[in-house]
Amino acid sequence: MGTADHQLPDHLGLKALEDELVSCRECPRLVEWREAIGRDKRAAYRDDDYWARPVPGFGDPAARLVVVGLAPAAHGANRTGRMFTGDRSGDWLYRAMWRAGYASQPESVGRDDGLTLTDAWVTSPVKCAPPANKPTPAERDSCRPFFAREMAALTRVKVVVVLGLFGYQVACNELEIRPRPKFGHGVEVPISDDRTLICSYHVSQQNTFTGRLTEEMLDSVFNRARQISAG
Repeated sequence: MGTADHQLPDHLGLKALEDELVSCRECPRLVEWREAIGRDKRAAYRDDDYWARPVPGFGDPAARLVVVGLAPAAHGANRTGRMFTGDRSGDWLYRAMWRAGYASQPESVGRDDGLTLTDAWVTSPVKCAPPANKPTPAERDSCRPFFAREMAALTRVKVVVVLGLFGYQVACNELEIRPRPKFGHGVEVPISDDRTLICSYHVSQQNTFTGRLTEEMLDSVFNRARQISAG
């Protein structure tokens, strides 16, 4: 993954990756789960046409910020086809990104809702919704080539914000961060060049409902990302 502002974003690489990704059926457990969720819909979404496929990253190919989550949510991104869209976790994330000037609007309800990102890209290292939000190591490793190609195509990234421990571990492996500091909200980790990784607690309902993660805490992460990337 390149770092210089003058590098051109790899639009073609990202489009080719998306085209290949959405047809992937590499992990039988994940394929079965994502498609079962799409058939046995939650009552609130019974009239929705579920995406039920791998979910590509979303945003600005020229982004200086990339946000790394865990995997698509069963009735969020697995339903809508866009990362962190259609669930409460996404509500928290995109509100914070809107306040920091990265998102065009504070809500993300569907792929056709008009949301655009400027200078930011949102993705996950596992591309299919896993049962209980827990991908296996083998599933994580099967997705790694997609994640690696995606990160390589985002040629202007200066800041990586990871949401939760899983994203942190995968990002550290992909970015070859050694040694790996202990994960904690707000922890900043220099990468091998002029890039920086910032840790955040995940925007899961477990964290937001209990107050482990507040909007102020999330704002501080994105404001800091803005400060670093503009430097």
